[in-house]
Amino acid sequence: MIKVILTSGKDHSLHRFHPWVFSGAIKKFTGDVKEGDIVEVMSAQNEFLGMGHFQIGSIAVRMFSFTQVIPDFNYWKSKIQAAYNFRKQLNLVDNPATNCYRLCFGEGDGLPGFIIDYYNGTAVFQFHSIGLYLIRDEFVKALQEIYGDALNAVFDKSEETMPKQAPVKATNGYLWKRNDAIIETIATENNNKFFVDWEGGQKTGFFIDQRENRQLLGNYSKDKVVLNTFCYTGGFSVYAASGGAKEVHSTDISKKAIELTDRNIELNNIKNHQSFAVDTFEFLKNRENTYDIIVLDPPAFAKHQNVKHNAIMGYKRLNYEAIKQIKSGGLLFTFSCSQVVDKNTFNSTVMAAAIEAGRNVRVMHHLSQPPDHCVNIFHPEGEYLKGLVVHIE
Repeated sequence: MIKVILTSGKDHSLHRFHPWVFSGAIKKFTGDVKEGDIVEVMSAQNEFLGMGHFQIGSIAVRMFSFTQVIPDFNYWKSKIQAAYNFRKQLNLVDNPATNCYRLCFGEGDGLPGFIIDYYNGTAVFQFHSIGLYLIRDEFVKALQEIYGDALNAVFDKSEETMPKQAPVKATNGYLWKRNDAIIETIATENNNKFFVDWEGGQKTGFFIDQRENRQLLGNYSKDKVVLNTFCYTGGFSVYAASGGAKEVHSTDISKKAIELTDRNIELNNIKNHQSFAVDTFEFLKNRENTYDIIVLDPPAFAKHQNVKHNAIMGYKRLNYEAIKQIKSGGLLFTFSCSQVVDKNTFNSTVMAAAIEAGRNVRVMHHLSQPPDHCVNIFHPEGEYLKGLVVHIE
């Protein structure tokens, strides 16, 4: 096995079990390494630090073990089994009210660069790791053995997530279908129904990470007029309506997103809803005293550090408009999924928006991702979703 020798003093993060080795920390390799190869990582003093997959890029090695292991089928199956057992402990497996959840969350489950979402019998893969992508058939087999008849299909959605320079060409498609299976595209979440388009939709088809935050919105929505911005599939809108909202409005600049929202509204037999294919910033203007609750769940404004400042300004402007327009006594559910914008920065940005709007704001809830999007304590970067519920006078 090829060894990766680190530069002296660059092994501290691995002693703290952080699962990434950056390219700048590498001194040399003991042989010709190819992308996707399993490598042993060694300190400058030839101390074994762990095992991982190599690929070209800023993150050069993604660590899957800090001990000597035999990375065969049984090893990879044990990783998936542990992830499955954890979701079972969370009461997500065989739950009649919720049949969609994240089965594997990369570093949080010891499989860096690999995501599996489960939708009512279909597992959807997304790989960021070339090494794990190359053994994707082993993960299919592992899921077949773990789920049995509860697994109908496995779909790979890695075309958009694999590195562009990767030596393999990823294409989206089914890796396996059970012959007698009917592929269900309707998933249930807390007894709400959603159409999931894993073939053509964003990410794996549905934003499972907002499940608990949607439920919280539903708890506050009775007799309220609710606005859900950047609605995508209308998840927050469905929960608001099922929670007893008087009226629900949904906005998204994408007509396809509005079509998805309308489909889910109809699927749940909701009548008190209107959707608007418009720019959210423009829609929020001149809506003073219209809404009791506003949800701001925009896409990531910043995916890289070099655009962080512009993202913060975008979040400030968006929150300012909502805080300015909302009814007195209203609630704002506001989120950021930009990993480079940390929790403290996001909270400070909302505070700056409140100062500019000149309104009194109380923090009611600090929000994050649910436990099936588990964060490895040694990898704090895994906590990407942050949010606030604030009360505005």
